[in-house]
Amino acid sequence: MADAPTGDSKATAYPIRVLALGGSTRAESSGGHALRLAAEGARVAGAQTEILSGRALMFPLYDTETPERDDAVRAMVDAVRRADGLIVVSPGYHGGISGLVKNALDYIEDLRDDPRPYLEGRAVGCIAVAHGWQAAVTTLHQIRQVVHALRGWPTPFGAAVNSSLVRLSDVTPDDPVVDQLHLVGRQVVEFARMRRAAEGLMP
Repeated sequence: MADAPTGDSKATAYPIRVLALGGSTRAESSGGHALRLAAEGARVAGAQTEILSGRALMFPLYDTETPERDDAVRAMVDAVRRADGLIVVSPGYHGGISGLVKNALDYIEDLRDDPRPYLEGRAVGCIAVAHGWQAAVTTLHQIRQVVHALRGWPTPFGAAVNSSLVRLSDVTPDDPVVDQLHLVGRQVVEFARMRRAAEGLMP
C-alpha cells in the first residue's frame, strides 16, 4: 500500500515514487524494521512510498528459460517500473545477500527492454542487517555490486546495521541508527529530484 506524499505543491504535482523492498520472512525482523525506517525517511522527504517485504517477496525461483510470471512477480516488476528510486534491505546470510532478496532483484531482468531499462536513472538506497559487522559490511558491498550491475546509482551513504548491538524494534526516534536509515531514504529522494530537474520534469 502506498503512502500519501508530504510537502509542498510541487511534491504533490510531481510525486517522487520510492519502492522499498527486502527484509526477511521472519515476523518483526530487524530487516523489516530497517526497511520501514528508511521508507519513513523517504516519506518525510516528500516521496510516495511503497513497501514490499518478507513473504510478499516469496517468488518462484528466477529462471531465464521460463517466461511465465505470477501476479505477485508482475506486481513487483511494475512497482519497480513506476519507481523513481528504490530502497533495498537484505539480511546478511552467511556473509551475503539473502536468497529471498537476490531472487527478487533477479526479476528486474524483465525490464531489460523498457525505455528505461533495469534501474537506469534511479537511485537505490542500500542497507544490510546482520548479526556482526563482517556480515553486515560484506552484504552491503554485495547489494551495491548488484545495483551497479542493474545500472542503478547506489546512494552515497549505505547503512550497515549490526543487530548484535542494536535492536531496531526498540530504538527511539533520537537513536543514531534511525538518523542513518532516514538518511538513506532521504538521499534516494534527493537524487530523484535532481534527476527530474535535469530532465526538465520539475519547475
